[in-house]
Amino acid sequence: MQKTILMDVDGVLVTGRPQDGAHLFTDLEVDLGISLEALQSGFFRPSWSAIVTGQKPLVPELTEALKTIAPHVSAQTLIDYWFKNDSRLDTQVRDAMRELRAAGHPVYLATNQEHLRANYLMETLALAAEVDGIFYSAAIGHKKPSPEFYAHVDRALASKGDSIVLIDDTEANVLAARAHGWSAIHWLPGMTIPAALATL
Repeated sequence: MQKTILMDVDGVLVTGRPQDGAHLFTDLEVDLGISLEALQSGFFRPSWSAIVTGQKPLVPELTEALKTIAPHVSAQTLIDYWFKNDSRLDTQVRDAMRELRAAGHPVYLATNQEHLRANYLMETLALAAEVDGIFYSAAIGHKKPSPEFYAHVDRALASKGDSIVLIDDTEANVLAARAHGWSAIHWLPGMTIPAALATL
């Protein structure tokens, strides 16, 4: 039976900094003079939910937050640093995706992203050539594990839930997918896609 594979991005296909896989903001304070806690409390906690669901744009929100957090850093400088440092592709995962597509299984990204990074993933990291499309939260208006995210994908693919497999490292997203009628794999370190799919 043909399966449609939905790949989460962060923590599955993309794993931190290119040079070592560490968290993208590991050296934020050293590199840009921004406290991670200040960025979390002054930007991510109050603003990210609205940004990642497409209700607010990233650049104006980040620009405003940086006036207080780090007036010496522009929003574009931080965005460039952020995206570059969160771009390490797991080549084993990418190669498994290629094999799935070659075997006739459509592969899509299904990810919580805002618009600019979704474009960065598809164009700069060239993932558009590796998948059949992308479903992301800012374009949908809902993020995983919201039922509306999964319902949107169903409508877009015009496919029955039992033909869809989500691979995701966040347990809540996996449980919500299963509750929606999909198959889902909770991705953990050391797993491989062929072995994971064989368990279904």
